[in-house]
Amino acid sequence: MKYKAVLLVKRPETAITADIFNVVTLETPLLKEGDILIKQTHMSLDPAMRGWMNADRGSYIPPVELGEIMRSSGVGDVVESLNENFPKGTRVSGMFGWTEYSVSQGQGLQPLPKGIEPEAVLCVLALPGVTAYQGLMNIGKPKAGETLLVSGAAGSVGTIVGQIAKAEGLRVIGSAGSEEKCRWLKDELGFDAAVNYKSNRLFKDLLKAAPDGIDIFFENTGGPIQQAAFNLMNAHGRIVVCGVISEYNSDKPSPGPSWVNIVRKRLRIQGFTMPDYWDKFPELSNNVATYLLQGKIKYRAHVLEGLESAIDGINLLFTGGNMGKLMVKL
Repeated sequence: MKYKAVLLVKRPETAITADIFNVVTLETPLLKEGDILIKQTHMSLDPAMRGWMNADRGSYIPPVELGEIMRSSGVGDVVESLNENFPKGTRVSGMFGWTEYSVSQGQGLQPLPKGIEPEAVLCVLALPGVTAYQGLMNIGKPKAGETLLVSGAAGSVGTIVGQIAKAEGLRVIGSAGSEEKCRWLKDELGFDAAVNYKSNRLFKDLLKAAPDGIDIFFENTGGPIQQAAFNLMNAHGRIVVCGVISEYNSDKPSPGPSWVNIVRKRLRIQGFTMPDYWDKFPELSNNVATYLLQGKIKYRAHVLEGLESAIDGINLLFTGGNMGKLMVKL
């Protein structure tokens, strides 16, 4: 049986362009003992992919090698199996890549319970949800009554960070790049306030939203909101750095804030990446599932159609064009 896959064939210079990919047609191999054949049904598109395309071997995860299938996580169905742990018909999540079919012996795959929609898995129970929980709960260590600011709040991780924080009794402020997204954060997700980081009143708007300062800043984006948030941090505040998406397509890093306030306010700043916590993935996913089952997390998927839609569609992550968790339905 033939299927399509997308290879990374060039390193991006700054922006992701279509010429760095090559669509190929492959033949599914004969399975050997222990193998399973997975038909991927939904494929996640995430900001971290921009870093995986670089040649940097000092990063937290090795780069995708040129000529390899582009890396990504997804949800799929086992359509053939020579592995008793993954019988035919099992739905699984894992790292499959930009491909319609994948062969595996089961390493790193998570069987999924029946009745959970693939969109819910990729929006909440997979990487966005476990990233949000690990960063907020285990690194940020929130306390009821504190004020949280999350940048990129309308994105896949930010939405869940904010909703978990609300469930834990925090005052939650989100930053997003449009008035529409800000309204959605407040009206649909229950954030206490939302600020448009593109506004020329950003600091005034943030000061109004956080009159008592900020205790936890969950950083996803970098850019103007970073400096504004840093200036409003309370003593003993925590800054959890999950990403700086505004820097990913730039060849020059933005100037950072003065470190004086790190000392004056005794701030704790910690970056984190999820590969350090792969062994805790099932536990973290179960923790997020508790909020979902209690109706405390809502989600919204932005779904593209067909494998090749990922080639141009991934740039929605960097222009702010996606409305919800970005994924591809195959």
